[in-house]
Amino acid sequence: MKNINKVPMPAQAPDVRINNFSEVELGYTEDMAIEEAKRCINCKHKPCVSGCPVGIDIPAFISRIKDGNFAEAFNIISEDSALPAVCGRVCPQEAQCEKYCVRGIKGESVAIGRLERFVADWNMQHGDEAVHDIVENGHKVAVVGSGPSGLTCAGELRKMGYEVSVFEALHEAGGVLVYGIPEFRLPNDIVHREIQSLISMGVKIELNIVIGRTFTIDDLFSQGFKAVYIASGAGCPKFMGIPGENLNGVLSANEYLTRINLMQAYKEDSHTPVLRGEHVCVVGGGNVAMDAARCARRMGSEVSIIYRRSRSELPARLEEVHHAEEEGIKFYFLHNPVRVIGDENGWVSGVECIKMRLEEADSSGRARPVPIEGSETVIKADMFIPALGTNPNPLIVRTTEGLKAEKWGGIIAEEGSGATSRDGVFAGGDAVTGSATVILAMGAGKGAAKAIDEYIKDKYS
Repeated sequence: MKNINKVPMPAQAPDVRINNFSEVELGYTEDMAIEEAKRCINCKHKPCVSGCPVGIDIPAFISRIKDGNFAEAFNIISEDSALPAVCGRVCPQEAQCEKYCVRGIKGESVAIGRLERFVADWNMQHGDEAVHDIVENGHKVAVVGSGPSGLTCAGELRKMGYEVSVFEALHEAGGVLVYGIPEFRLPNDIVHREIQSLISMGVKIELNIVIGRTFTIDDLFSQGFKAVYIASGAGCPKFMGIPGENLNGVLSANEYLTRINLMQAYKEDSHTPVLRGEHVCVVGGGNVAMDAARCARRMGSEVSIIYRRSRSELPARLEEVHHAEEEGIKFYFLHNPVRVIGDENGWVSGVECIKMRLEEADSSGRARPVPIEGSETVIKADMFIPALGTNPNPLIVRTTEGLKAEKWGGIIAEEGSGATSRDGVFAGGDAVTGSATVILAMGAGKGAAKAIDEYIKDKYS
């Protein structure tokens, strides 16, 4: 009988990794990957594929791993995913492909994400640069944003023969992959290599260009682009609106992670400063909250995470929560901040919270937190980091006539195609949904590329 549990992933010890930003999980060896792949029973109906937003033929690539044919396994993954080394590390497989794995009925599901990561990493070390037989079609498409959605759309369109230019506002390509996800979860070198493979295909990446300022969407059309895909992400952080949020020592998780990850403020010789608190409170229960808290821990801080629901409602990946706890981060469940306390110099000195109880489910489908009167308590802190999600920047909508958006900022786009209210303009990823997962953004980019191809063929062929 096959092992009912996954082959364990080697990892740095907690007391070691809290002193560095190197990747926590070290990856499978070839023997480990083959052993794990043999747990797959190659289901006839492939339920795992239905849980993959980009439709990777999961049983097929795992079957090649069983045979030791890692190169062919990579080729299979690459047919549907432009960023396999990224997805293997940061996708919430437990809520997607692995959720539907039949092996999970009696034991643990097959470690699909770990196997995808292994194959991608193996190819980076041993594989040749992919050769694509691209037939130019003479049409230009602009992609706004170089995050996972934009890169996926760009790669798909390039394979179809389009001349693709990606416009990135920052000085480095990668979007949330380089500014939002810490190197101990996703090394920047991995992202750079994935991007380089797209550049090798002929995708052009233009940095330091803010669409809506440097160029407008109309400017792009006047430059000869036949369609535009907006994948500008969601970079405007949300705050709680409680007293004390303007004190020194309060900064959004978005800013904190950008300084540490993109600007590498954790390095002693960095030119970008970042506050180093002794006692850091992070508010939120998602992956961004875990990332901010774990970064603060590596910066030498004692760290607490405040979450208004219970442990079972945490939206973060289980392995991220597990790693945070291993690293000595304290959780205050069923607590909600009501005030950030300041000292006489205007700096954070504590966070006043009220305890919560859970009642019937709210619109999110999770138990609704309700304050318990008279249960206020103070948590010691000299730094307060809200990690409550983000909304899209309104700049593009404000500077593009006829482009409709939701009141909260998300561009209104058709599900699947990404078509917007403006002819020739498509949108997807966090710019449409608000902050979500990397793989969902990639799925949107893939769907939009197909729709853009159909649009251009219909209008210009």
